[in-house]
Amino acid sequence: MKYIDEYRDPQLARNLLAGIRRVTTRSWTIMEICGGQTHSIIRNGIDQLLPDTIELVHGPGCPVCVTPLEAIERALVIAAEKEVIFASFGDMLRVPGSSMDLFMVRSRGGDVRIVFSPLDALQIARDNPKKEVVFFAVGFETTAPANAMAVWQAQREGVENFSVLVSQVMVPPAMRAILSSSGNRVQGFLAAGHVCAVMGYEEYEPVAKEFHVPIVPTGFEPVDLLVGILATVEQLEAGRAEVVNRYARVVSREGNRAAKETIREVFEVIDRQWRGIGMIPASGLGLREAYARFDAEKKFNVSHICASESPHCMSGRVLQGALKPDGCPAFAKECTPEHPLGATMVSSEGACAAYYNYHRNFTP
Repeated sequence: MKYIDEYRDPQLARNLLAGIRRVTTRSWTIMEICGGQTHSIIRNGIDQLLPDTIELVHGPGCPVCVTPLEAIERALVIAAEKEVIFASFGDMLRVPGSSMDLFMVRSRGGDVRIVFSPLDALQIARDNPKKEVVFFAVGFETTAPANAMAVWQAQREGVENFSVLVSQVMVPPAMRAILSSSGNRVQGFLAAGHVCAVMGYEEYEPVAKEFHVPIVPTGFEPVDLLVGILATVEQLEAGRAEVVNRYARVVSREGNRAAKETIREVFEVIDRQWRGIGMIPASGLGLREAYARFDAEKKFNVSHICASESPHCMSGRVLQGALKPDGCPAFAKECTPEHPLGATMVSSEGACAAYYNYHRNFTP
């Protein structure tokens, strides 16, 4: 299949690995932001094939993982309401709250439905005018255009029984937070190709310049990742810190202008809590006042709900690249996919799930 098979070519991968070994003269720490990239790296053993001098650490680019615990708790309360149909992407249903998850709410009679698009949830609202339909709008910039479009369309049609519980976050502020931390070791980034497909990569240029770190947008196949690593190492070895696009078949500098305009129409930038990390200023999106009546937090009066993380869960350190999953004492012991302490163990993009599913550094 074009743009798939050729990016899994074993000989091309071996050539790229040889190129990485050839240019590497020092030790470097590189963070892949995206959880999808993390899974591809661990599944294909890319981190184990690299020179010992190159360490890959895993970033916070898993939308399920960084959705704050209080947002999960608010979702659980809303979903349990008798007259509510709660719609969500499937990977949110097993994310643990303080004492339960959305699957448990459904098992107790809550009308919790899996959808593949926020527009599916809007259609449910059209079909069920006597029910309140709430969509759990989580994610990075990749999901923001569709979530914004659903709200825009609901307002255009006057669908008053539709609302969204918003937990939208953005990548560049998280990168700044990581680079500004006292214990930061990250010297270069692989940027998430799908985020850049929406937003472009020009917003990364000030980050690269301010912190003197190379940032390389790349894809998710093994060859994509190796091309991105090579481009990052070449910059590090040369003392350069630029944004170099290595996903040109998908990403442009300006991104998708129509998608960005839709985001700006419906959402505004706000401070946002990140699960396991805390508050990152100007890192999230919230509904603008013109669309406030579609805000489920306000409609159901759940903004006051707060929650505390398990003291045994170290997912916050994993999300910041400060700890590998197998370095957590609870990994694969007290914390498993069947009994997770944190979202990084159950999300399809979580680093802990990647290490567990591919049996990295432990025997199940």
